[in-house]
Amino acid sequence: MSTLARRRRHAFDIWPGFVDALTSLILVFIFVLLIFALGQFVLTDSLAGKNRALDALNAQVAELARTLSLSEDQKNTLDARVAELAASLGQASSDREALRGALDSTSGEAARLSTDIGLLNELKAQLEAEVARLAGALDASKQDLVKQTEANTAATAQIELLNRQMGAIREQLATLEAALGVARKDIEAKDAKLADLGQRLNLALAERVGELERYRSEFFGRLREALGNRSDVQVAGDRFVVPADILFPSGSAELDEAGQQRLDALAGTVREVAAEIPSSIDWVLRIDGHTDRRPIHTERFPSNWELSTARAVAIVKYLVVQGIPAHRLSANGFGQFQPLDPGDGEAAFARNRRIELQLTNR
Repeated sequence: MSTLARRRRHAFDIWPGFVDALTSLILVFIFVLLIFALGQFVLTDSLAGKNRALDALNAQVAELARTLSLSEDQKNTLDARVAELAASLGQASSDREALRGALDSTSGEAARLSTDIGLLNELKAQLEAEVARLAGALDASKQDLVKQTEANTAATAQIELLNRQMGAIREQLATLEAALGVARKDIEAKDAKLADLGQRLNLALAERVGELERYRSEFFGRLREALGNRSDVQVAGDRFVVPADILFPSGSAELDEAGQQRLDALAGTVREVAAEIPSSIDWVLRIDGHTDRRPIHTERFPSNWELSTARAVAIVKYLVVQGIPAHRLSANGFGQFQPLDPGDGEAAFARNRRIELQLTNR
């Protein structure tokens, strides 16, 4: 039954790891949500920037279209003016031919007309150069418009791709949420099962403690009889208190003859009680050594720690020789640091110099 209890305890150890794994999964899920939220924020900001750029491009296209319209109007105006000038030039040529006959009398007028013709020719050349410049600007504006249109097309395609990716992420998120819901239900069921098992374990432990308490009371009663029902041997709670003076000489950890006889009786009692305790109860007999607060400084015992520990070990070794299993015994030394009586008199010191026996669970 002890092996079964250990297997149950080992079986319980898998759940904390499982809960840790689920906690890690939840943290990963939260991290994915954060990444998704961050990606969505960046995407929204990128889309807003692209929309602003698209609006600016549309405004620029409108401005170019307006400029193109103005350039065409200017070209038409210049063409009309050129036509007018050409007509004027033709008229001037006719007038020049008409006036050639009267050249001698009107030489001054002819010179003026020649100057006007030169100016008109110069103006025509300027107008033609302006028309060529405006035509080049119009071609450049058309090329810029084509580039902006291509950029808008690429941005629209990228937006469509991002929308498809967002849809796929939303589907994955829904799948993760469904899996998380199933995991939560599983955890709740297992937590309920663990709580039930813990309650059963506590009940079983309480039953075993109750059983050990019964054997402890019987053990203390038999010990008192074995030690002769001495008045200085007493039960303090769950501990059986034996004066160290009836087992050891002062300042020594060597059992005297009387102490050995008392331990023989104690060993017989332990063997009898141990035979009655069920094997399902994992018990141990603690031997605790205590001293009074007067210091000791010897080569073997530099302090009361060593003296109290050596006395507890001496009793354990003697009981092992008497047939008590070593794995059922435990030796501990507490020095002067857990006194029963805080007084300074000899009676208080005698009470504090003691050996305590405690029958307890391992």
